Amino acid sequence: MNRCLDELRRQFEEAGVKYQVVDHPLAYTAQRVADLEDVPGHSFAKSVVVFVDDRPSLLALPAPHVVDFDALCRELNARHARLAAEAEFGGLFPDCDVGAMPPFPGPAALPVYLDRAILEQPEIVFEAGSHTQSVRMRTEDYVAVARPRVLSFARESVGEPPRSR
Repeated sequence: MNRCLDELRRQFEEAGVKYQVVDHPLAYTAQRVADLEDVPGHSFAKSVVVFVDDRPSLLALPAPHVVDFDALCRELNARHARLAAEAEFGGLFPDCDVGAMPPFPGPAALPVYLDRAILEQPEIVFEAGSHTQSVRMRTEDYVAVARPRVLSFARESVGEPPRSR
């Protein structure tokens, strides 16, 4: 039973939006899930928990991108931002497998920031609380339901890990 997916379904049905749940083999990275589902990595939104000025937030960015912490701080007028450690965010999404949280506020009502690049894709795919299930839907429907703040904070990965600022 995937309680995270059950909650997403409730939200989608309440909003009257169409979506598709896709089962896939076990995968732990967003790019691997995109490959398994045969969707472009730029359409797959990975969720990344960060701390911005010591407050947790959820970022949604294309699978092949990394967080540009300087850009994130500029966009949010923040002094400091860093990746959260697994131990820091597991409890924020109790109904999700660690690292498989969808780009929604969740029970902790985290602010969600969507990288602008995803808006270029007509469809969005994201993990649905499990490393074996994801959701596919129109990007505009995702934005209408999740209501993220749209910013520019990601860049194509060029082999270097993201650095906190």
